Amino acid sequence: MNMEFKRKLTIPMETKEMYPLTGSMADIVEKKIAELKAIFSGKSDKKVMIIGPCSADNEDSVIDYISRLIPVQEQVKDKLLIVPRIYTNKARTTGDGYKGLVHQPDPNSSPDLFKGIIATRELHMRAVKETGFACADEMLYPENFKYIDDLLAYVAVGARSVEDQQHRLTASAIECPVGMKNPTSGDLAVMMNAILAAQHQHDFIYRGWEGHSFGNPYAHAILRGYVNRQGVTHPNYHYETLIYLVQLYDKWNLKNPAVVIDCNHANSGKNPFEQPRILKDVLLSCNYSSDLKKMVKGFMVESYIEDGNQPVGGGVYGKSITDACLGWEKSERLIYETADML
Repeated sequence: MNMEFKRKLTIPMETKEMYPLTGSMADIVEKKIAELKAIFSGKSDKKVMIIGPCSADNEDSVIDYISRLIPVQEQVKDKLLIVPRIYTNKARTTGDGYKGLVHQPDPNSSPDLFKGIIATRELHMRAVKETGFACADEMLYPENFKYIDDLLAYVAVGARSVEDQQHRLTASAIECPVGMKNPTSGDLAVMMNAILAAQHQHDFIYRGWEGHSFGNPYAHAILRGYVNRQGVTHPNYHYETLIYLVQLYDKWNLKNPAVVIDCNHANSGKNPFEQPRILKDVLLSCNYSSDLKKMVKGFMVESYIEDGNQPVGGGVYGKSITDACLGWEKSERLIYETADML
């Protein structure tokens, strides 16, 4: 192969032995997963707010951000379940740029995947232990999932990964709810196929093992907008698309019909300041249709301490080095306004 094999990495079991969960941490994760399952199955009327940085680039600022959510969650606990984003892998369309904590635990240094694996696990552990939140991460690399599978409350499969067979099969083996994004083309049939595959049982090879998955009945849709043939972004959160998704769910006869609206990415044209308007627009659509109110389970919001973004090495604490985010003050206000509308 045209590559250098630099070193053999620890397997997930070894990493977990080095950095084990305590019983109280495991209880927190189990409780959060149960709360999410109640929402996605319709047993709870709460909505989910999956909110946080585009990429978890700095451990201290990420924990600072999540800690700020603690009193906010207490205020909205009857209406909203907050799930912080700790996205430790960053999808890159061309492969260039910062690829996330797992690649570069220090964005200003060279890639070090061993340190990245450890940093990823330590950050998720800090969140559970210090804030009481079990968080969300994107499954960019299915083979990496086992390093943190005991820490996550929610998993997302991205627009570039949703057509991949290994992502779909791995999603079928995950215990917590998994959101399958529509692909960048916007083809909703691709997303529905991914949900169907994730809800079924499968036999497949995973990390050198022959395994059997039991299916994930909480696999569901995430709408994030799309890009047309001319490279122009288009939203897909409007009333008409949501009604069409209700019809698709009826046709496909899937378990626990549900959708989460990604308020950034192609839905906002990557303008993070559009996210509050988009979220409120969807809530208003839900007021017109009981079917939508039942199907829409929550929202994704890209949010950090400071508005906007900066280049790697920009030096502004709590400001994204990947996609632009909504700052803390605006985000806090949005959470409270969302609860008021429910």
